[in-house]
Amino acid sequence: MKKIIAINGSPRRNGNTAELLTRALKGAEEAGAETELVHLYGLNFKGCISCFYCKRKDKEHGHCAMKDDLSPILERIREADALVLGSPVYFMNLTSGMIAFMERLFFSNYLYSDEIPTVFPKPLPHALIYTMNMTEEHVKQYGIRERFAFHEGAAERFLQAKPHILYACNTYQFSDYAKYESSIFNEPEKAAYRKEFFPQQCEEAYRLGRNLLTQ
Repeated sequence: MKKIIAINGSPRRNGNTAELLTRALKGAEEAGAETELVHLYGLNFKGCISCFYCKRKDKEHGHCAMKDDLSPILERIREADALVLGSPVYFMNLTSGMIAFMERLFFSNYLYSDEIPTVFPKPLPHALIYTMNMTEEHVKQYGIRERFAFHEGAAERFLQAKPHILYACNTYQFSDYAKYESSIFNEPEKAAYRKEFFPQQCEEAYRLGRNLLTQ
């Protein structure tokens, strides 16, 4: 049976990002896969500490030397058949947890060698799901797609496959907007947007998870 792992880079276990990841895993399950959802913010781990163990000539490449809660996850990803990464956008970037995860996964599989661009054991179909309060217009205005192109390029190089991308914009953040200082937003407009478009994004995530296993 094929295995797909989803990584939730949001501190919320039941927020927008987690819901889209769950839909992606549902699609994979219905295609016959075994699934696993990992909540990064439930793990005790840190980003790369630049020890260069993974670059040592006398060591096995592709394995991070750090031992913490993330270590077994990284090893299971090496055995998986597909991977889905999900992150909300905080302060115009991925969450710090997702960036730390990417450091550990990507850098440990990268050698300072033009001849060996990656030591990841096989091409791994994968996807990146972004959720954000910004509208599509803000994404263009602030160059968000261009900013994330580096992460997507790194994923393509080190995992040996072009990532599938899903953007979920203009998310509904609060259950009750009246409790928070958020006057720059029009809550009824955001609620209407979510009602119309979030179901479509959930369906797109479902198809994404299902289709990853057919690559």
